[in-house]
Amino acid sequence: MHRIFLLMLLLVISAQSDALQTDIDVEANSELRALVNQLPNTKLRKMAPLLEKISQTKQPQTRNLLQFMLDGELYFLKSNKQVVRAQVAENKLYQLTDVLTQQSLTDVKKSKLSKIKTNNKLRSSLRSVIAKIDLTDANKQIRLKAVQQLLSSPSKESAAIITELINHEKDQDVKTLMSTTLSLQQLKAGKFEQKIEALEQLSGSLEPTVKNEVVRLLANLPEKELTTQQQTLKDALSHTLDEIENSASFYSAVETVFFGLSLGSVLLLAAIGLAITFGVMGVINMAHGEMIMLGAYTTYVIQLAFPSIIEYSLLIAIPAAFLVSGSVGILIERGVIRFLKGRPLETLLATFGISLILQQLVRTIFSPLNRQVISPEWMSGSWQINPIFSLTFNRLYIILFSIFVFISLLMILKKTSLGLHVRAVSQNRDMARALSIKSDWVDAITFGLGSGIAGVAGVVLSQLTNVGPNLGQAYIIDSFLVVVFGGVGNLWGTLVAAMSLGLTNKFLEPLTGSVLANIIVLVGLVLFIQKRPKGLFPQKGRSAD
Repeated sequence: MHRIFLLMLLLVISAQSDALQTDIDVEANSELRALVNQLPNTKLRKMAPLLEKISQTKQPQTRNLLQFMLDGELYFLKSNKQVVRAQVAENKLYQLTDVLTQQSLTDVKKSKLSKIKTNNKLRSSLRSVIAKIDLTDANKQIRLKAVQQLLSSPSKESAAIITELINHEKDQDVKTLMSTTLSLQQLKAGKFEQKIEALEQLSGSLEPTVKNEVVRLLANLPEKELTTQQQTLKDALSHTLDEIENSASFYSAVETVFFGLSLGSVLLLAAIGLAITFGVMGVINMAHGEMIMLGAYTTYVIQLAFPSIIEYSLLIAIPAAFLVSGSVGILIERGVIRFLKGRPLETLLATFGISLILQQLVRTIFSPLNRQVISPEWMSGSWQINPIFSLTFNRLYIILFSIFVFISLLMILKKTSLGLHVRAVSQNRDMARALSIKSDWVDAITFGLGSGIAGVAGVVLSQLTNVGPNLGQAYIIDSFLVVVFGGVGNLWGTLVAAMSLGLTNKFLEPLTGSVLANIIVLVGLVLFIQKRPKGLFPQKGRSAD
C-alpha cells in the first residue's frame, strides 16, 4: 500500500514538473516573440541592444534568427509587421517561413516585404553574438567550429568573448584553440612585450592562420637598419616559423608513412594468395590478377542487387568474393593446372590464356567500361588528428583489415590440419605423399584459398579505384615482386616485402614522380635478387631448391 502511495506521489510530482517546464518554455517563447515583434519598428542605431536582449532568451530559434539577419534573409510583411525569413523562389516570388515556428507561409512578391536593415557595425555585432551562442553550446564540435571561425579573423570583440568564456570551458581541445586565438590577436594588435609572449605561446602551432600571420609580420619588417626591438621580434618570428615548419614536416612524414602502409596493405592482400600457391605448388599463376578482378566485380554486383543495404554491402561482399574467386581458382586448378605439373612454362602460358578469357568474359557481361562501387558512410571521411594531419577512414580500415587477414591465414596454416598438410607438401611433396597426405587435394584447396584471398583484395581495391576488366593487371606484377622479394611461400616475408615496397614508393614519389619511383624500386629489387636469389626469408625444406 505504501509503495502504491509513493508511486502515485512521484507521478504527481513528475506531472507538475513537466507542467512547470512547459509554462517556462511558453513564457520564454512569448518573451522572444515580443522582442522579435519590435524588430520592424526599431531604428538602426537602437538595434544592437535589442539583438543583445534576443540573444539572452536562450531559445533554440534564437541562433537561427540572428543568422538569418546576418545573411540578409530577415524581412517583415508590410501588412501586419510579421517577421519572416524570405528566400527567392520561382517566378520572382519570395518563399516565406515564420522565424520562430518554421511554418511555411504563402509566397509573396518583393513589394509586399520590407527588409530589416543592417550595417557593417551591426553585422560585426551579430557575428560576435552568434559566436557567443555557439561557444556556450553543449556540442563540442559546434564550439570548435565557432572558435575556428574566430581564429580566422581575430578581433578585439572575439578576444573579449573568448576571455570571458575560456575559464568555463571544460574540453581541452576547445580550450587550446581558444588560447591560440587569444595569442594570435595579441600578436596582431599587442605591444612589443605582448607579441614576444604570444610568439612563445604560438611556437609549434599547426593552425594555418598562425603561420600566415607570422609570415606576414616577417615580410613587413624592414630588411636593413632594424632597431633592437625589431631585430628581437624578427628573431622570435623566425624561431616560431622554424618550429611550425618542423612540426609540419614531422606530420608530413607521418602522413607519408600512413599512405605507404595503406599501399603496402593492398600489395599484401594482392600477393599473399600468390605466395601460398607459388610456395606450395611452384605455379606461376598469371590469372591471379583476374581473381582480384572477380572479387571487385562481386562487390559491384552485390551493391547492384541490394541497393538498400549499401552500408552492409562490404560485409556481405567479403565472404561472397572469397567464395566466387576461390571457386574459380579450384576450377582452374582441377581443370588445367593439375595436368601441367612440373612444366612451369606451359603452366604460365595456360594461366595467361585463362586471364585473357576471364577479362573477355567480364567485358561481355559488364561491358568494357569501368564501374564505380559506392563507399559506405562508415568508410567515408577522415579522422582529423590536428589542423594539417588526418587519417582517411577507408585507408585506415584497409590497413587493419589486411592485418586481420594476414593473422587469420597465419593461424590457419599454423593451427589447423589443413595448414599442417600445406606446409608438409610445400616442404617435401614426396614425403607428404608417403605419409598418406592427398597432395592433389591439398593443391586444389591451396589454390582455392589463394584465389579467395585475391578476391578479398578485389573488395578492398573497389574502395580505392574504379572496377574494370584490367583491374587485376595493374597489381599482378607488383604481387610477383612482393613474393620474390619476401621469399617464395613465406608469409612473414610477404608482409615485410609488401610494407617495404609500399613505404619506399610513397617516400620516392614526391622526389621522383610515380613512374620513376616504380623504376627505381624495380632496379633495386633486381640488384637485391642478384645478392639474395631466395629473397629476404628463403623457404626451408629438402625440396626448397
